Amino acid sequence: MPGLDKEKSLKEMMSRLGVREEDIVERFIRAQGPGGQNVNKVSTCVHLRHLPTGIEVKCQEERFQALNRYRARQILLKKIESAILGKLSEEQKRIEKIRRQKRRRSRRSKLKILESKRRHAAKKLLRVKVQETVD
Repeated sequence: MPGLDKEKSLKEMMSRLGVREEDIVERFIRAQGPGGQNVNKVSTCVHLRHLPTGIEVKCQEERFQALNRYRARQILLKKIESAILGKLSEEQKRIEKIRRQKRRRSRRSKLKILESKRRHAAKKLLRVKVQETVD
């Protein structure tokens, strides 16, 4: 069953990070937004707090409490993982990559790029257009 696979992967990640179920405080809050009568009547929003780290997560993505509980745990574990691993986590790597891409180039690297462009342009100017011969 697909539900058991999700549960198993969640438990595996929790054990890998050393997170115990007793360390998580879970509260249910009435969600807001689209979802109709179900959202207005049932407390579908899940609020999790990991006591040792103090990380809090709130999830109201889905209309169903069970799905929100699963998603909230996933988000919480990702946050705990990034806190534990720091720069080694996938999210941190992605953020660092974007930061490097947006960073301005140094003057020397700009000059190198411009010089290579000049060389390429000079090479193209040396090319002679082939003229057709009429027999």
